[in-house]
Amino acid sequence: MRVLVTGASGFVGSRLGPALEEAGHEVRAMTRHPDTYAGAGTPVQGDVGDEASLRAALAGCEAAYYLVHSLDSPDFQEKDAAAARSFARAAADAGLRRIVYLGGLGSDDDDLSAHLRSRRQVERLLGETGVPVTTLRAGIVIGHGGVSWEMTRQLVAHLPAMITPRWVHTRTQPIAIADVVRYLVGVLEAPDAEGRAFDVGGCEVLEYLEMLTRVAEIQGRRLLIVPVPLLSPKLSSYWLSLVTDVDVQTGRSLIDSMTNEVVVKDDSIRRVVPFEPMSYDDAVLTALGERARARRDARATKAAGQPG
Repeated sequence: MRVLVTGASGFVGSRLGPALEEAGHEVRAMTRHPDTYAGAGTPVQGDVGDEASLRAALAGCEAAYYLVHSLDSPDFQEKDAAAARSFARAAADAGLRRIVYLGGLGSDDDDLSAHLRSRRQVERLLGETGVPVTTLRAGIVIGHGGVSWEMTRQLVAHLPAMITPRWVHTRTQPIAIADVVRYLVGVLEAPDAEGRAFDVGGCEVLEYLEMLTRVAEIQGRRLLIVPVPLLSPKLSSYWLSLVTDVDVQTGRSLIDSMTNEVVVKDDSIRRVVPFEPMSYDDAVLTALGERARARRDARATKAAGQPG
């Protein structure tokens, strides 16, 4: 199947492209800078803010993965809604058989954060022009380069003590990036997945505080916990920007979402794409290993470029 992957050079897309090729699909990798793209698939120029470029990128495709968002922008809800409308129109004009969207986990019965409300809105907008949409709703994804994971890793790495506002006690169900990719590939041609939304998560439900302490333990560190229950999400986001490389806007969006419990309520995805997800500790070890390899590769590349 010829498939367009938006966000092809991003955290998820850069891993999804090779997996789709391995599964026998022809990948078109949408990027704003095709001349410098070095990942899997055939690069095609495209921007979700330019509907004409979307039509060109989608021409001849049978399905598409929608993996883009504007989380680092103050007006991300408006930008993401406009982009989803444009993509839905272009997908319908291209005659796509399916759109696969990676959204956010969280119960519709809760008072969802702005970030999660935006993800739900994108789900609806992508389907408004009649193309069947399959949605996978994930919480925190564990993998080198992922914003939520990097925030977690850097908090543990940079702080001998962790101040803990109320949101660190929210329950979550983290999932390894390899398992997210496996689900994304698996639902593409599954008849039972058409037009449905699935919760996806790992095999453990943890409070965010437990996630932090487990990362510290895996690295042989001890994390001192200092409860500060009245620390607001806004103040937390500024604090995060000081001790991690997550910007204030992205940090605020992520922390706001951490006030919502993100736990799988319906595990029907396990029957559509049956496999046993990775444990949290194994996901952490894999992410740390990926980071170590990336750092070694970067050092080797730098050394190779220096005059002898």
